[in-house]
Amino acid sequence: MKNHVVLAVGVLTATLLGACATGLSGPSASAPMAARSGSAVSGNVTFSEQGGVLRVQAQFAGLTPGEHGFHIHEAGDCSAPDASSAKGHYNPTAKSHGHHDSDNRHGGDMPNLSANAQGEARLSAEVKGVTLKEILGRSVVVHADPDDYKSQPAGNSGKRVACGVIAAH
Repeated sequence: MKNHVVLAVGVLTATLLGACATGLSGPSASAPMAARSGSAVSGNVTFSEQGGVLRVQAQFAGLTPGEHGFHIHEAGDCSAPDASSAKGHYNPTAKSHGHHDSDNRHGGDMPNLSANAQGEARLSAEVKGVTLKEILGRSVVVHADPDDYKSQPAGNSGKRVACGVIAAH
């Protein structure tokens, strides 16, 4: 009987420590995505910060096959039918629009999403030069067309087909 109690206490302790350890992975936020501009796009975007690195993970359905611009936008407002209420790309350093790996880019410039033949897309990436704290309350937007990473001010990525507000967990 004593061994069972020791074993139960050990399992309980390991479970509690494991639960506490998951809290050490850093702060996180998510943006459930809603269709805009007459699209059928749905999805979710999750942001987490660990060791000064902002990671983004995204999953979408209902996209047209191919690439789609994907950005953090200035305002946390997706109320307009075309998501224009989200305003422009988040750009805290007043730089030109550019490639997500470049130092000369908007803070909200991220890699294009690539949708398969079924319209599904997944992305896992790091976003340089931005913190989770500064993007909370802003929005994430998916565009109909690929971002060309050079056209100003938004990469010629077309209409906004999905929008979600970034909220802390």
